[in-house]
Amino acid sequence: QVQLVESGGGLVQAGGSLRLSCAASGRTFSSYAIGWFRQAPGKEREFVGATNRSGSSTYYADSLKGRFTISRDNAQNTAYPHMNSLKPEDTATYYCAADPKLHSLVVVTTDKNTHVKAWGQGTLVTISS
Repeated sequence: QVQLVESGGGLVQAGGSLRLSCAASGRTFSSYAIGWFRQAPGKEREFVGATNRSGSSTYYADSLKGRFTISRDNAQNTAYPHMNSLKPEDTATYYCAADPKLHSLVVVTTDKNTHVKAWGQGTLVTISS
């Protein structure tokens, strides 16, 4: 079983950039696709983006394309979302998740019958205006 720990959250001014990290331990990191999600106060968790096992393919929520970029370093057992042009509405707790199937990560927030293997504990990102 893989364990995930997010880090890098904090307070950022609107227009700024931030890179979060998702560090994995346990089973081989490269066996898992990695997804990023966020949950704002009072709202449901939403899909941000995901990358396949090798990092050669990525998918993003339509609303975030162009501002968020997801990458991974399998040698370091770490995945990253790079977030640019941040807005106050990007304020949320950001979570990473892992599953052998990329598709599961893409649909987990919209298909109640889909589950993923592991979630991190989340890291809070606050964007000030």
